[in-house]
Amino acid sequence: MSTSDHSGIADGLTRVRERIAAAAARAGREPGDVRLIAACKTFDADAVRTAIGREQLAFGENYVQEAKAKWPALKEEHPQTELHLIGPLQSNKAREAVALFDVIQSLDRHSLARALARQCENQERQPRMFVQVNTGAERQKSGVLPKDTDDFLAACRNLYGLHVVGLMCIPPAGQPPEPHFDLLAKIAARNGIRELSMGMSGDYALAVEHGATSVRVGSAIFGNRFYPATGQ
Repeated sequence: MSTSDHSGIADGLTRVRERIAAAAARAGREPGDVRLIAACKTFDADAVRTAIGREQLAFGENYVQEAKAKWPALKEEHPQTELHLIGPLQSNKAREAVALFDVIQSLDRHSLARALARQCENQERQPRMFVQVNTGAERQKSGVLPKDTDDFLAACRNLYGLHVVGLMCIPPAGQPPEPHFDLLAKIAARNGIRELSMGMSGDYALAVEHGATSVRVGSAIFGNRFYPATGQ
């Protein structure tokens, strides 16, 4: 994880918050209706502490193992923080994910839903869940296909008893994101879901204009990521 200078984090947070506020104003929304999730994958605990010192409390991690190494101490120091899993989740990591995360944003298949339901029951813990929708129907990307989302949501709620509160998407690279944001909003509306996690560093302002209630922003806050030799 990065051990670089963290002096730019405060400026990054200020810029992102200002852009969120401006986008919300353009859409006739209140800035407070949008939760900023600081995506801190590969950034060290000191970077997170710097952001917390600037009143940033919601954070996103992509990997269970990285979060497990970083967050127990941070949670003990700062119990008011909220930790989101925003990367793909393997079913065999469900136990650790339920124990560690407050929100799991990458629920995307029945086998994972079953594994999470078992762990929620075993641990008597109920993280909030977002269903990830593959709005571009990309073969290489995780997520439920749009045509299957209604049935999957019903199963998550009624069969597995999961606390599903929102939908998440990652639009295809190189395509305008707006149609994907609008598609996600339509699926949410017809299923009585109010929370939409969409928009990252390159398109979060557009996402806010199209109804996002959460945006996942990393490099615009923390700077360029450092990737260790392992590739994680």
